[in-house]
Amino acid sequence: MKRRITIGTRASLLARTQTAHVVALLRAEHSQIEAAIVTITTQGDRVQDRPLHAIGAQALFIAEFEAALRTGTIDIAVHSAKDLPAALPEDMALVAFPGREDPRDALIATGGYTLATLPHGARVGTSSLRRACLLRAIRPDLVLGDLRGNIDTRLRKLHDGEHDAIVLAAAGLARIGRIDEASELIDPQRMIPAVGQGVLAVEARAGDSEIAYLLASLDDRAARTAISAERAFLRVVAGGCAVPVAAYAQLGENELVINGMVGAVDGRLVRGVRTGLPVDAAALGAALASEILAAGGAALLGRNP
Repeated sequence: MKRRITIGTRASLLARTQTAHVVALLRAEHSQIEAAIVTITTQGDRVQDRPLHAIGAQALFIAEFEAALRTGTIDIAVHSAKDLPAALPEDMALVAFPGREDPRDALIATGGYTLATLPHGARVGTSSLRRACLLRAIRPDLVLGDLRGNIDTRLRKLHDGEHDAIVLAAAGLARIGRIDEASELIDPQRMIPAVGQGVLAVEARAGDSEIAYLLASLDDRAARTAISAERAFLRVVAGGCAVPVAAYAQLGENELVINGMVGAVDGRLVRGVRTGLPVDAAALGAALASEILAAGGAALLGRNP
């Protein structure tokens, strides 16, 4: 018997490609699945004339999906995990994290420049406070400008001469078949990725056991373990769109290594790294966050340690 699942997605090419990937994975495991796609416009999509951090709201790309889940309009929502807020409402659950794509940041530059070879004073576009902080720490001479829009729009702004280079997630470029346009994939030890970068997250109603069962086969152990550590880091830092924060966890054979950062947009930052057992992923991420806050991260955020 066919089972119909209604899936919420944003309208961009990247979002639709990511959703199609999840549908393909789901059908490979459950041939009886019929997928119906519902396009949802979020606050982050509607407001394009201001930087994300200036909009002043959490869950900019999530809240409308959760409203649709509550009314039963959709059964699941496919997100980029880096768009998720530090904590979900109690009636929502993350039921699957498919395998992680490349988590690195990609530099796309006219002339094929790398971050090291960009001319002095080059104009670099980014909408991320994390990237702005790390770029200023590495190359304080660069002139940073805000960059909004989907990937096609951002690339067009580069080619139209609004910027000399832009920084995007490598995973997004790869998913839409444009990774060859990157002039450099930046070492994640230099540019620590955003929490969840490169990972898709499937959200559903908490307690929907049938949906949880159907999606369980899509869940990747390495991705879930890493995201558990990274999101625990984010929760302790209480980071959102207005905070330069980064965390990237890698699962080895018998250990988990997490790198983290808390910073200020002027390039000041505090970094740290911890290694521990995969089973302790959340505790490891939380401990690293506390360590970084105590070492000066809290002061950068204007808080008491």
